[in-house]
Amino acid sequence: MHQGRTTLSKFLIQQLKGAPEQSDLAALLVDIAAAVKAISAMTAKGELGGVLGSLDSINVQGETQKKLDLMSNQAFINTFSTGGLVAGLASEENDDPVEIDPRDGGGRFLALFDPLDGSSNIDVNVSVGSIFSVLRAPEGRAPVITDYLRPGKNQLAAGYAIYGPSTMFVLTVGKGTHGFTLDREVGNFILTHPLLQIPEDTSEFAINASNERFWEPPVQRYVAECKNGSTDVRQRDFNMRWIASMVADIHRILMRGGVFMYPRDTKDPSKEGRLRLMYEANPMSFVVEQAGGIGSTGRRRILDIEPEQIHQRVPVIIGSRNEVERLERYHRDYDSGIDEKYSSPLFQERSLFAS
Repeated sequence: MHQGRTTLSKFLIQQLKGAPEQSDLAALLVDIAAAVKAISAMTAKGELGGVLGSLDSINVQGETQKKLDLMSNQAFINTFSTGGLVAGLASEENDDPVEIDPRDGGGRFLALFDPLDGSSNIDVNVSVGSIFSVLRAPEGRAPVITDYLRPGKNQLAAGYAIYGPSTMFVLTVGKGTHGFTLDREVGNFILTHPLLQIPEDTSEFAINASNERFWEPPVQRYVAECKNGSTDVRQRDFNMRWIASMVADIHRILMRGGVFMYPRDTKDPSKEGRLRLMYEANPMSFVVEQAGGIGSTGRRRILDIEPEQIHQRVPVIIGSRNEVERLERYHRDYDSGIDEKYSSPLFQERSLFAS
């Protein structure tokens, strides 16, 4: 069926050849793929598997938990707890990092993950996904919170799974970004999208337009120009896409280009951004940068941020290089006062979507 094609295991042996933690990191990524297969099977059953619907519980992020959130979280925890490769883990669904008892395993790595990104879509059968990040664990002692709080540029591996019409597993170990498709007949992930490259230019952007009144002026400026299309400075027409699942939106960008924006806004001034640095922004920025794109807050590279909290939130602007650089330039113009039109109170009171 797939004779001669590259499986995930074979690919990792080739990619990690010569790395100090070669065999262990390869084994860990295969373990993550096994958890992805289990979650894929659960999502595929939908209502037939009794996995839909919400619970009465609220996670540390203040979000109502779905049944599948907790089932997916447990699938990852079970995998990491028994594989003997992970010394500790941190999940979007857990208040604090979890130390793996050395008697049950323990290992050379720390795993961070969002077990089910976009779970608000699960009940309506829209694509959801899982995101993961791997850091090196401390040697000779149990991990503490500061061991997790390292910049994204220190990641050993990162990636995501998308549970759509087919299940795909996309990852990087710092040598490009590669996509694998699950062959359900044989149970293997097969390399189908080697060395993904995001086009530098794009005519698509993804943003939640309902928050327009809360955006900062640089983002308002960018989206207004895209909406004006060929009649304005961009001199071409744009399409807007929004799935409300970061995995699905970023996957589309990896396949054909685009820019994803969840920028800083004034809706909740206590939060610098909406997306989690450790579980979402860092791993996705690593994946995107290894495919030729950029991950930014609008003001700085995401992978350079020194984390202060395990559940820290940041603004996210990520995707095709030329579009992200344009947005960064608009932020600089705004911050320096150059962009007078978009700094004026008159513009901020005007609705972007008014006729």
